[in-house]
Amino acid sequence: MSVTDLPVPGTTTVHGACPLDCPDTCAMEVTVEDGRVTGVRGDRSHPYTRGGLCVKMNDYDRTVHSPDRVLHPLRRTGPKGSGRFERISWDAALDEIAARFTEIAATSGPEAIMPVSYLGTQGILNGLNVGDAFFNRLGATISERTYCDSGSCTAYAMTVGPTAGVDPESFVHARYIVIWANNTLSTNLHLWPFVAEAQRRGAKVVVIDPVRHRTAKHADWYIPIRPGTDGALALALMHVVIGEGLTDEDYVARYTVGFDELAERVRQYTPEWASGETGIPAEDIRTLAREYAAADPSVIRIGVAIERHAGGGQTVRAISCLPALTGAWRKPGGGLLQLPLWAFPVNWPAFLGAEFIRPGTRVVNQWLLGRALTGELRLDPPIRALVVYNSNPLVVCPEQDEMVAGLSREDLFTVVSEHFLTDTADFADIVLPATTQLEQRDLMFSWGHLYLTMNTPAIAPLGQAVPNTELFRRLAARMGFDEPVFRRTDEEMIEQALDWSAPVLEGITPQTLARDGWARLRLPGPDEYAPHAEGGFPTPSGKVEFVSSAAAGGNFVLPLFRQGSNEHQPGDPVDPLPHYVPPRERPDGRYPLTLLSPKSHAYLNSSFADRPGQRRVQGDPVLLMTPGDAAARGLVDGAPVCVVNDRGRFTARLQVTDDVAPGVVVCPMGAWRKHTGGATVNAVSPSVFADLGRAPTFSDNLVEVRPA
Repeated sequence: MSVTDLPVPGTTTVHGACPLDCPDTCAMEVTVEDGRVTGVRGDRSHPYTRGGLCVKMNDYDRTVHSPDRVLHPLRRTGPKGSGRFERISWDAALDEIAARFTEIAATSGPEAIMPVSYLGTQGILNGLNVGDAFFNRLGATISERTYCDSGSCTAYAMTVGPTAGVDPESFVHARYIVIWANNTLSTNLHLWPFVAEAQRRGAKVVVIDPVRHRTAKHADWYIPIRPGTDGALALALMHVVIGEGLTDEDYVARYTVGFDELAERVRQYTPEWASGETGIPAEDIRTLAREYAAADPSVIRIGVAIERHAGGGQTVRAISCLPALTGAWRKPGGGLLQLPLWAFPVNWPAFLGAEFIRPGTRVVNQWLLGRALTGELRLDPPIRALVVYNSNPLVVCPEQDEMVAGLSREDLFTVVSEHFLTDTADFADIVLPATTQLEQRDLMFSWGHLYLTMNTPAIAPLGQAVPNTELFRRLAARMGFDEPVFRRTDEEMIEQALDWSAPVLEGITPQTLARDGWARLRLPGPDEYAPHAEGGFPTPSGKVEFVSSAAAGGNFVLPLFRQGSNEHQPGDPVDPLPHYVPPRERPDGRYPLTLLSPKSHAYLNSSFADRPGQRRVQGDPVLLMTPGDAAARGLVDGAPVCVVNDRGRFTARLQVTDDVAPGVVVCPMGAWRKHTGGATVNAVSPSVFADLGRAPTFSDNLVEVRPA
């Protein structure tokens, strides 16, 4: 960054973009006075985010200027996990990292080095793929990142292709809105005004979720469902729609393939059968199917949680079929909203560095990181160096006890790039200072709306913090990597980040984005946008594939989730028709309760879980439980409890409530270990994958609860 990039002395306002891994990607306005951020607010002119910021970001200036920031490179001085460090120079840090990498590569092979990252920032430059080229050039273990939506995306693409789906702004035109496994008011806040406007116009809002959360309490009809059984409900809805002749026969005939096979498949999935699986009365299932099919148009919004059980992929397959059966795609506001990110022409190959991958380089999924570090996976060579950025794996990975044991290894060289000393950073040998969003340039797509946003740096980096892009330029230079990809400036990366010649970017350039802050993709407006009114699905057939032609490719992982890879990874062929996969774990006498760990209201995964304002809003970790389940265990509201299974245990404060179903307990994730007595909810989470896309199974998790 040059001095000409920064605001002039005095008071200025700079265009920014929220960096969080959230569907809303809010446009921001940052007020700077003499080089210090004095205010961060939403951009009121933005048609979707409309000037609002959530509780996570509305005091972001305090985060940027926090006295707790890591602003200089640090070297560990105490035992691993102690969080004791001394300040060192960047040269000393880079020299030590390069020396250790060189020695490890020479003696054990470069695959003994593993990167660990996710979406601590969502920018195209500094986010998911920022380190991929470096680690692929190094020959490190390929880090597979399937934490979020990999199963959903696989299933969705198998059915309707990588389509943006419904414009969220067009929800105002829907007459029936089904919000399925999504707490919109906490995790997708800026969609809610469009839902509420549709509600005012007479639309019925239905929420399907095991928890009566903030959003469910605003619904016209809340339908509680047993965790992990959403696929049974979706299949039974199709049974009713097809069996009662509620399909749009013309749409099905013109724009789908495999209807006869689907009709035969769902004959077995009766509402009575589904009632036994889901706990939803059979007549309610029939009513939901009839109302959904009759509404013109109807829309379904699915959340990330929909995939997080054994049958999550097949659940999304089934739900993705519903809008085509009823012809919901014909009008604006009708269809399915999953991830609009498919509309953005991001040039992912420019950031993946796939050309550096050596044939046969091993792949380790981050969901198995604890087992990889402790040796349980029996890797050869074992992991000897770990580089963590954009992630706090000690909080977000499962089997937390294994993670602690692995990170405690004295022979493991760990480097962490961070804003603050997280639980993971406490175990690092070297900690490097990272810039916040207000100190770096980035370009933001969205997985929740159709606007491209430019983030302009508002202030110079504080201390010696550097953006991720600069971090990997420095590491590459110190390792002697001289390929042009490692010398690109941020501005050159922006020029390569998108296919700027794509029709959806007509008239949009880096220069216009820097001037205006944001721009809507060149698509019809929300009053006209019905992308599949006449088919045109981006599948091999061009139609909705009830019988998926991609099923023969097996349980592959899409390139978006596999670091450095630009090819589908084949697996065993999967059933080309949607079907039901029941929960992997069934309650028993030992562990009779299903634990759900949804997103926290005030944290984004583990981000902000150390910030005083957000901690005040979120409060200490609580465990929600029904009065009946609490009474059966002699537990009272407000008491400390211990949640336990074979994988681990954690403590929380009990909150007795009717907002969860019998047999279900809920503890939001994100809190840090250092604030919660040494363990958090992921101490008991499984490391088992779901049926498609190697998605995680947070919600397939049985526990018992005892007095602490």
